[in-house]
Amino acid sequence: MTARDTSSVGAPCWVDTWQPDPRAAKDFYGQLFGWTFDDPVPMPSGLDGDYYSARLRGQLVAGIGQSPPQSPPGWLTHVRVHDLGESLARAERAGGKGLGPADDGPEVRFAVLADPAGVPFCLRQSGAGDGVELADEPNCWAMSSLHIPDVGQAQAFYGAMFGWELKAVPDAPFSLWLLADRVVAVVAATDGVEVPPHWSVNFAVRDADATAERAVALGGGVLMAPADTPGFRSAVIKDPQGGVVAVSATAAVIP
Repeated sequence: MTARDTSSVGAPCWVDTWQPDPRAAKDFYGQLFGWTFDDPVPMPSGLDGDYYSARLRGQLVAGIGQSPPQSPPGWLTHVRVHDLGESLARAERAGGKGLGPADDGPEVRFAVLADPAGVPFCLRQSGAGDGVELADEPNCWAMSSLHIPDVGQAQAFYGAMFGWELKAVPDAPFSLWLLADRVVAVVAATDGVEVPPHWSVNFAVRDADATAERAVALGGGVLMAPADTPGFRSAVIKDPQGGVVAVSATAAVIP
């Protein structure tokens, strides 16, 4: 089981990608990460198509669903909330905007919204047992990071929404989001960098170079070639339909 807290209110708890062709995305990510998939279920209320839950060694790790017409493919991070309606109202007061749809099913309720910079993410109201069952291991979700030009604006919004606190990392181009003194996400400033604001989803892998090569062989691409960062070797890959995901391998320790 994951050592990272995904069950507390205010903690990111789930990631999924919505794609024009979920079956094709399932084939790509299944081969890339060794995932298996549950039988499809209908997309949430208000959306057409199927949704597939992905598993590794029998445990839930992510999801793949049908994107709405004309919507670009991408990965979404879900943050757990106690009350969806109250959280949506709080988001609007803090400068966010509901994008819809919202699912009001009996077991899991979620809504898509945008922060003040227009970056989409999800709110997820659900039971304590809902969310990823395996994380922080190879081929599992490792972390989500917000890339945004105005970190101060993000600090105000996400602090008001979830009680996240910002902690700078000395000599690093990013800061940490903390919830009750535990790391829940990362934020990096994009001021002066030609990168659109977005929530990046990062998966742990054993070998970033091999994973990037495998992505290309499966019909995807490499947006950032494998490179060394403090403690990691990371790459950014693109799936065949254009969804973007980061992968990171723990750097080998040289005695």
